[in-house]
Amino acid sequence: MRSLRIMLAIASLALLGAAAPGPRRIVSLNLCADQLLVGLADRTQIVALTEWARDPELSAVAAHARSIPFTHRSAEEVMALRPDLVIGAPFQTRAVLAPLKAHGVKLLDLPWSQDVAAIEAAITTLAAAVGHPERGARMIAQMRRALASVGPPPGRGRVAAYYQRQGYLTGTGTLVDEMFRRVGLVNLAARLGRPALSQLSLEEMALARPDFLILESGTRAVADRGTAALHHPVLDTAIPAARHLYIEQAQTVCGSPAFAAAVASLAAQIRAIDRREGVGGR
Repeated sequence: MRSLRIMLAIASLALLGAAAPGPRRIVSLNLCADQLLVGLADRTQIVALTEWARDPELSAVAAHARSIPFTHRSAEEVMALRPDLVIGAPFQTRAVLAPLKAHGVKLLDLPWSQDVAAIEAAITTLAAAVGHPERGARMIAQMRRALASVGPPPGRGRVAAYYQRQGYLTGTGTLVDEMFRRVGLVNLAARLGRPALSQLSLEEMALARPDFLILESGTRAVADRGTAALHHPVLDTAIPAARHLYIEQAQTVCGSPAFAAAVASLAAQIRAIDRREGVGGR
């Protein structure tokens, strides 16, 4: 009987250990961590996000983040919040993280995710760190289902360019490149041997003549000199306006479940063009 009581006590302790609460005061210094924390942590666990979390052009969780305090990522601000977990980005927040580490605050670096495998790894890591691994598994499963529901890639090897303000072209090794691959498009930047981010003049884009021009939805209207270039007649002549497709920047700026929505949106737009043009019957 005594041995049975001991075994039950050990089992109870093991269960208590497995159900140990996660951190109670979490501060994020990483826009991409913001995107995941909102879905993985309890609201009461999140003490502050970044100031960008509320920006709908950059954050897929902007609506949820409006009620959550934010910092400007200074060490003094963060220390005043008495966090027990601070999430940063490698290299970019080292100056802030160093004094926090010296005070014994638990730190977690969350690398940028540039493909679906990396997004899943980040979700798993963060879910475990905040004490809710089951939410991470659920988030990954939902993202996989969303990506699977996109269906056969409609791109059929056609060339696309993701063109941004001031002539920036997004290249390989990025979430945009992963998005292109998943819908069956070839990245113009890869064709040209360009790095992850480079500049391409209007004349160079006109000469390249990709099948599709992918733009950020926030650039539909001219707001400044950077967006004015994206409405230049040279572009419309080289790539007809009907083949200018728009994606929410917030869905690809960080690796999060919102990436699946970007893939679905791009695939749907390509299929709509093909239907209008009588291509492929998709």
